[in-house]
Amino acid sequence: MANKFKNIKELKKDSISVQFFFTECKERFKLTKVTQAEISQNKLITEKDIHRPGLALAGYVKLFTFNRVQVFGNTEIQYLKQFDSPEKEKILERFFSFDVPCVIVTNDNHIPEELVRIAEANDVPVFRTPYPTTRFAYFISDFLDDQFTTQMIIHGSFVDVYGIGLLFSGKSGIGKSEIALDLIERGHRLVADDVVVVTKKGEGVLMGSGTAISKHIMEIRGLGIIDVRTIFGIRSIRFQKRVEVIVELEDWDKDKAYDRTGLDNSTINLLGVDAELIKLPIFPGKNITVIAEVIALNYLCKHYGYNAAEEFKKRLEDKINSNSKRKFSNSNNERLERTTEYFEHDFE
Repeated sequence: MANKFKNIKELKKDSISVQFFFTECKERFKLTKVTQAEISQNKLITEKDIHRPGLALAGYVKLFTFNRVQVFGNTEIQYLKQFDSPEKEKILERFFSFDVPCVIVTNDNHIPEELVRIAEANDVPVFRTPYPTTRFAYFISDFLDDQFTTQMIIHGSFVDVYGIGLLFSGKSGIGKSEIALDLIERGHRLVADDVVVVTKKGEGVLMGSGTAISKHIMEIRGLGIIDVRTIFGIRSIRFQKRVEVIVELEDWDKDKAYDRTGLDNSTINLLGVDAELIKLPIFPGKNITVIAEVIALNYLCKHYGYNAAEEFKKRLEDKINSNSKRKFSNSNNERLERTTEYFEHDFE
C-alpha cells in the first residue's frame, strides 16, 4: 500500500562544479591536477554517467556524450601514442572542440604533452589517478550517482536499533526525539534527528543520514540542544544507515481500527523504493521504546524467515482443518487445551 508523508521535501541536483568534484575526490580517488590553470567555476558536470571516448578520438562523434566526465584508460592513451605530433594535435583539437567538463587519465598513464596543452587552451581540467580504469569507474560512478540522485528531506528521528534502521515520523511535538534519546540511552545508535536526508542507492536501497550542521545534535523540549556524541560517546552514533522501517507515530484514536495481527503489511514508497510502514498509536504511559526494539527484532525475524503472524495464522488454520472435537472454550466444564506438557517434577 502506497502512502505519502506530508513532511517530505524532494531535492535533486542538476549539476556539480568540476572544482567541487576535484575537492571532494582528490583524496579518496588520489586525483592530481595535471593542467596548471585554475578550474573555472563555470565548468560543470551535468550527468552522473562517465564516458570512455575511444570512438570520439577515432573520429566518430555523432553519439559523443561530451558533457560527461571523460575517462582516458590504457586504450585511449595507447591509441594516441601511435600518431605523430601533428596528427595527434588534429585528433585532440577535434575532441576538445566540444564542451568537455574534464578529463581523467587512469593507471598513472603518461599523458601526452599535446593533450595537456590543448586541454588548457580550451579551459578543460585534466586529472590523473593511479587506479585502474575499471576500479576507478566503479568508484566515480558511485560518487556521481550519490550526487545526482533525488534526495528526500524528512522531518523525523532516525535510529539504528539492533542493526535495523528505524525512522520515526509524526507531527511536531509528538515525541520523536524523546523516543530516540531513550533508545540511545539503552545502547542504540543515533543517525540523525529532526532533519533526515534520505538518498536512493542503486535500485532498491534507501540510505539515511543527517546534515553537516545538525549531525548528532538533538533538541529536547524543555532541555534544549544536546550533543549525543559528547554525552553518550562514539558508540552512540553512526553517520548513515539503511532505512528499513518507517514508524509513523500518531495520537491514539479510540474510534480508529489499528492492525492487531501484523498480517496486513503496509509499505510506503520513497524514491521508488518500498519501505515497511508501521503506524504506531501512542498515549501517555505507553512504552514506545520497548515497542521500537520489538519492531526491530520482529523485522530481523522476518528477514531470516520467521513471521510470527503467519505462523499463528497457520496454527489456527491447521486446528480448524483437524476437525478436532475439542472446543476453544472453558464452558460446560470443558478445559482449554494446553500447548505443552509440564516439565517433570516442575510445579513452580
